[in-house]
Amino acid sequence: MKKIKIGLLPRIIIAIAAGLLTGLFFPQWLVRIAATFNAIFSNLLQFLIPLIILGLVTPAIADIGKSAGKILLVTVLIAYLDTVFSGCFSYLTSVTIFPHLIDSGQGVDMAELTATVDPYFTISIPPMMEVMTSLVLSFMLGLGIAFFASPYMKKMADEFNDIIVKTIEVVIIPLLPVYIYGVFLSMTHTGQVMRVLMVFMAIIGVIFAMHIFLLIFQYCIAGALARKNPFRMLLNMMPAYFTALGTSSSAATIPVTLEQTRKNGVSPEISGFSVPLCATIHLSGSTLKIVACAIALMMMQGMSFNFGMFLGFIMMLGVMMVAAPGVPGGAIMAALGILSSMLGFGEQEQAMMIALYITMDNFGTACNVTGDGAIAVVLDRLFGKKTSRGRESL
Repeated sequence: MKKIKIGLLPRIIIAIAAGLLTGLFFPQWLVRIAATFNAIFSNLLQFLIPLIILGLVTPAIADIGKSAGKILLVTVLIAYLDTVFSGCFSYLTSVTIFPHLIDSGQGVDMAELTATVDPYFTISIPPMMEVMTSLVLSFMLGLGIAFFASPYMKKMADEFNDIIVKTIEVVIIPLLPVYIYGVFLSMTHTGQVMRVLMVFMAIIGVIFAMHIFLLIFQYCIAGALARKNPFRMLLNMMPAYFTALGTSSSAATIPVTLEQTRKNGVSPEISGFSVPLCATIHLSGSTLKIVACAIALMMMQGMSFNFGMFLGFIMMLGVMMVAAPGVPGGAIMAALGILSSMLGFGEQEQAMMIALYITMDNFGTACNVTGDGAIAVVLDRLFGKKTSRGRESL
């Protein structure tokens, strides 16, 4: 019989529902078993976060520095600026709307939600380095590899990247639903989960609306530069949008994105270069979600923040999104380190971020790939004539 494969999003939803249900009647000893697994998994995650940053960022920086072609640098710059803009837009919208949806006067401490459920035991797995140490080391190694064109160091960085991506795919992602189940089981057992869920349901609608506005804005800019109808171009990209909704994968949507981008008049040379690249480095929709979810959690707990704090976070998040692995949930896994180091998120906040992010993962992916088409239009306006005349090296 054919084996039925359940995607990450359905597994996360099942885990949340199961945690809400079983938390109502599970005895304390069963809840403590789940808390024991969560304590061990959380320590493992904290150990892996600096290694994830090191393994993902180093080869990404090395590749950009090595392949310093003009079109490549312009594409990376546009993708980065768009990602930073989406984060700032998300911040300003969130701080305007979320206070009407979240009562910050009654702060929720995520740690207190599970404080009454102690694990039977835990295993200490201290990280090898701090998050910021890992970031600085990644930049130093990546730029050094690019500058000296070291094939041995580049091969080592690429192989370490393969190890990290495989660890995420085989260990972290499969165990995430179990971890999320334990979090919601503990919160339901303590009787304080409904307020968290009601807030999440409200902000999901706001984030979806922000995604739509972001896409309209991106295509208005692209349409103005290319002198094309932005809404007609956006309508042409709808097959890519709905394909991404179903697959939750930018890579799997590349063939459809390519076809629809060419229907918008982008040359085969530009589309063939920009669409696969942007599927890896352009995650404006994911950035928007991460910023909005982080603000919501901070408001729920009464944590103080300001635009200066988030601007630094957003700019660093843009770098992490360039290096994020192309697996479901990869963007939030890459962002955990700076959520901890720059915003002060602990284990429970990180777990809630993962749950909320993956719940909307397909909408973020759809926003990402549709925005790739807008970048392709801009690049075609800037470089299309050159490539059609002289096949300029990409």
